[in-house]
Amino acid sequence: QVFDAGDYFGIMQVEEVDEEEEGDEEMEEQLKKKPNPGNGPCFKVIVTNENGLQASNPNSVFLIDHAWTYRVEHARQQLLHVPGLLHRMANLMGIDFHGEIPDEGSIEQVLQEMWKYNQTYQLSQGTAEEKVPVWYIMDEFGSRIQHSDQPSFATAPLFYMPQQIAYTVLWPLRDLETGDEVTRDYAYGETDRLVRKCVLLPWVPDEVLDVNCFTPEPSDEYYQAILAENKEKLPIVITPPVYAKDKVFKVFTDIQQVLNNLTHPRFVFTDKEEEADILYNFSHFKDYRKLSEERPGVMLNQFPCENLLTVKDCLASIARRAGGPDGPRWLPRTFNLQTELPQFISYFQQRDRRGDDNHWICKPWNLARALDTHITNSLNSIIRHRESTPKVVCKYIENPVLFHREDVGMVKFDIRYVVLLRSIKPLQLYIYDVFWLRFSNREFSLDDLDDYEKHFTVMNYAPGVTLKQVHCEDFIPLFEKQYPEYPWTTVQANIFKAFAELFQVASAKPAPLGICDYPSSRAIYAIDLMLKWDTSRDGKRIMQPQILEVNFNPDCDRACKYHPTFFNDVFSTLFLDETDNCHVTCIV
Repeated sequence: QVFDAGDYFGIMQVEEVDEEEEGDEEMEEQLKKKPNPGNGPCFKVIVTNENGLQASNPNSVFLIDHAWTYRVEHARQQLLHVPGLLHRMANLMGIDFHGEIPDEGSIEQVLQEMWKYNQTYQLSQGTAEEKVPVWYIMDEFGSRIQHSDQPSFATAPLFYMPQQIAYTVLWPLRDLETGDEVTRDYAYGETDRLVRKCVLLPWVPDEVLDVNCFTPEPSDEYYQAILAENKEKLPIVITPPVYAKDKVFKVFTDIQQVLNNLTHPRFVFTDKEEEADILYNFSHFKDYRKLSEERPGVMLNQFPCENLLTVKDCLASIARRAGGPDGPRWLPRTFNLQTELPQFISYFQQRDRRGDDNHWICKPWNLARALDTHITNSLNSIIRHRESTPKVVCKYIENPVLFHREDVGMVKFDIRYVVLLRSIKPLQLYIYDVFWLRFSNREFSLDDLDDYEKHFTVMNYAPGVTLKQVHCEDFIPLFEKQYPEYPWTTVQANIFKAFAELFQVASAKPAPLGICDYPSSRAIYAIDLMLKWDTSRDGKRIMQPQILEVNFNPDCDRACKYHPTFFNDVFSTLFLDETDNCHVTCIV
């Protein structure tokens, strides 16, 4: 509660004027046009205490208040509605704003500039929603501490439980004298020279066009490291088990939808895991080695190393086996921000130079439901998002195939297929004959990038938001009426071709570089995709499928509701090898 930073530090305004030309009006004009961080005057924080500061003194630790704490998707609304917030942020960032009423122009400027001031932390407990990273801007004192490669201070966020409030702690790294500048390292922890340069671009604009944006598939060691990190133990080689033709299988599962809907006479439930023939688990199974040694005849609903499909950075890596450095046509161009930042920035700047569309979507590696997912054309924003949670950045589909909704107009939609993977060697893949559709609620256009209902289609988790449902049987004639030159059978054939190619590359190499061919494994995945307009090699306008993600253990609520035999069909196909009357199509 002691506010004594003022006894030790002062904020100085730096005037950058050449001495000989002081007072020259032309020079003043030139200076006004100079793009320095936050357009306005440049500030520095210096040590003003006449005794300086000793790093070893326990009193040399200071707290900095946070002026604004928020989640990115709420930023615009808060600037509009929180009294005084826009005014304070504009002042802090050196943006001209004199009005009483927030105007769109000033809000846009703050939303652009804030990435030079943002810091982030995330809570390690709570629901998936509560764990989404929080961004904050330090008060005027903290925000005016400049960058240095040899910083004099360090900072770190501290969440103080008794007050339920976060501060930033500031402490000196060496002894300082009066007049020394207070600086911190904006790229703290980055040692690689090129990566540091990239991380510092929001404050030190530069071009990295000389970096090759080619992103080859990562090395074998990369996949070995993922396996180790996942603590997955690969199975030993087993002989594929053979079962009696009339065997009734005991199923152990913790998935309510299966318990409620599986009624096939050849499956019964058991609540004893040790006597089960089939383990159908909701969470990820880890110790395949033990299972393969002790109970090789027990079948289960997952494959070792299937995260190569279901985690977004791995999906992008293995897909490069199909399409070279740019990836296959069925996957949006994707970069791993942790490992491929320089290549991404080079690619972004090259597109910028050519005048190509540069809208991108930042996604966490493994969160579902569009949580912490951001669409932007701001390079600074993408670079800074890398500091929160591990992310990939994918080219945003700027020319999606749209669907006309009577009540709204032309909207984005995505399609979910359920695929059934029966085995890896030989590769056997089925598709459930029903697909599911999700629609945006507002007419599509490449603006208002933070308007969830315009750019996203996942509506069933957002409170108070309408969920438009169209059954696939009704959708096909409507789609063909809107696009008479594109019969659905042709579109779907291309979609299935993309799925086949994806699973072929995912199983092309032995585990952990590919999905493990464990004979007792089976799985169902949901694949979400969109269609985009593209040009074929012979110059025709085509609908190109774009795979967005592959989901493990998808929510099958809608499937069971409208197709009560869904789990009977899935279990017959995967565990009995009986596909007649099961509403599935074999695609590989």
